[in-house]
Amino acid sequence: MRFIVVLFIIGSFVFPTFAVDFLFNSFGTITNGTGLILINDARLESSVVRLNNDSNQFSFGRAYYPTKLTMKPGDNSTNITSFSTSFVFSVLPEIASSPGFGLCFVLTNFTSPPGALASQYFGLFTNATVPTVAPLLAVEFDTGRNPEFNDPDDNHIGIDLNNIESDETASAGYYSSSNGSFVPVNMKNGQNIHAWIDFDGINFEINVTVAPIGVSKPSRPTLNYKKPAIANYVSSEMYVGFSASKTNWIEAQRILAWSLSDTGVAREINTTNLPVFSLPSSSSLSAGAIAGIVIGCVVFVVICVSGWYLVWRKNNLKHQEEDEIEDWELEYWPHRFSYEELSQATNGFSENDLLGSGGFGRVYKGTLPNNTEIAVKCVNHDSKQGLKEFMAEISSMGRLQHKNLVQMRGWCRKGNELLLVYDFMPNGSLNTWIFDKPKKLLGWKQRRLVLADVAEGLNYLHHGWDQVVLHRDIKSGNILLDAEMRGRLGDFGLAKLYQQGEVPNTTRVVGTLGYLAPELATVSAPTSASDVYSFGVVILEVACGRRPIDMTAETDEEAVLIDWVREFYGQGRICEAADGRIKEEYEVEEMELILKLGLVCCHPDPQRRPSMKEVVAVLVGEEAAATPKELLGELAGGDGNFDDNGGEPGGHSGGSFREEEPLQPQLPV
Repeated sequence: MRFIVVLFIIGSFVFPTFAVDFLFNSFGTITNGTGLILINDARLESSVVRLNNDSNQFSFGRAYYPTKLTMKPGDNSTNITSFSTSFVFSVLPEIASSPGFGLCFVLTNFTSPPGALASQYFGLFTNATVPTVAPLLAVEFDTGRNPEFNDPDDNHIGIDLNNIESDETASAGYYSSSNGSFVPVNMKNGQNIHAWIDFDGINFEINVTVAPIGVSKPSRPTLNYKKPAIANYVSSEMYVGFSASKTNWIEAQRILAWSLSDTGVAREINTTNLPVFSLPSSSSLSAGAIAGIVIGCVVFVVICVSGWYLVWRKNNLKHQEEDEIEDWELEYWPHRFSYEELSQATNGFSENDLLGSGGFGRVYKGTLPNNTEIAVKCVNHDSKQGLKEFMAEISSMGRLQHKNLVQMRGWCRKGNELLLVYDFMPNGSLNTWIFDKPKKLLGWKQRRLVLADVAEGLNYLHHGWDQVVLHRDIKSGNILLDAEMRGRLGDFGLAKLYQQGEVPNTTRVVGTLGYLAPELATVSAPTSASDVYSFGVVILEVACGRRPIDMTAETDEEAVLIDWVREFYGQGRICEAADGRIKEEYEVEEMELILKLGLVCCHPDPQRRPSMKEVVAVLVGEEAAATPKELLGELAGGDGNFDDNGGEPGGHSGGSFREEEPLQPQLPV
């Protein structure tokens, strides 16, 4: 008998048991550092525990009872201790439509579980795909729905075993003791929620119940979870407490009271004097204050309506004034569209109908009532006098008639804004069919036709009218393709008109880098030869499939298209500069002719460039033209050689062809 007593005494020291039984009707009697273990952003705020910090984007906090619960006699044992707990919590999101994630009751080996993340993981778990390392069991009171975690809704209870994804869930609510019906409980409106958790270790069972304050504990639990696997998620001793986290959405998670016992049923919490939390609302107003606000609002509305009417009337008069046709406008071409017509045709100049924009204006697609498709270009001018001069030139250009020019249909003036109406080109600009990974690459035959079309159009501008029209901005982006994929020269926004034989006045340099003739660096007056130079650049980029300036090139010679082709020409292998994507589509002699024509058009000496008549003769093969050998020999300076003639702006060397081989290719039959 004495031996048995000794064994009992020894066993009491070897396997000590410490009962845990506490009741916090509020947390006003404890201070930081005593009574609770507070982790990270958790803190005491008056008489409650706040788990997160609203001012931090990513915040998490944990609150534990300092004494661990003895859950097993040993880690390998399957016998589990039972305990009972109840607590009162409140979850109040700042924005009702954007709740956070609620909070959870937790059993854990560590006050800070390894690898725990903030955000939607309650400050406990690693993520949904990687189980938490430490034995961890949590009961979540979730106020946000995460489909990635298979949450059933945004107001539920769940059992989490080492993982943020719940092993079992149930919607928040309670079963009425009177009729057994289920009564939903909103856990995310700030109301005080009473929760009960009964952990039955003998039967491996967890019962969770929630109800609003004032409702006695229902006999039927909200969630019943019974699985022997529970034994795998508890260890011999574990901390017990609460944890929560937040991201962008502010959500106040509070613990107001807490009771726990591992020796029986937890003691009842006195809920009568607990604080109630809600979002701040405006204070009540007296009848006089309300009347004053109403009168003030009425006066404010009257003032706003009166102001709106005055502004509308002023604008309406201004628009009527702007829409009036002045005497000087009657001199110009007859068809004048109204602003309303063009606004209706372009759906109010909708962004969906915007074809493009640049330094000279924005271009919209439109459809007239007769189903004719048009392009409307909006051009702004600073003064009415400048607009008058601009319209005088545009008016003359509006009379240009050629199948290879984009036809101008009319105009509209609204204040200092001029709207020009052109035929719509359904296939866009030439450069989109050659560069930037086009949806369909333009073949060589079609490229030749487009070059010939544009050459004829430019020849008409230079020689086919009573005035000389210098386009000044010839580039592949201003060459448009009609429904039959034929080329038309467009965008006359920078064009200038001169009488035949007249010397152009000096003006500022305009155009696009890479297409500018070298002489414009010193003499800014444009000539027909500078247009020929720009067209020569177009010939080379169409034949080579390269832009005039390639900023990604490794060397300066490779960056500038003219220099790059010139280098191949000097080595006697000019056809290697041709676009490799269409290699099987052309004859070598034909490609050699086109490339050399492009180089001749880009001759650094403007006096030795061909006229557009001569260029058309090569591209179209006019019978009256000189033979190909004679023609290109003349274009090269009589003897077929290029002399050094100085530099060129924009990175072009502007140098000469130093080789003595004459340009003598054969025209294709």
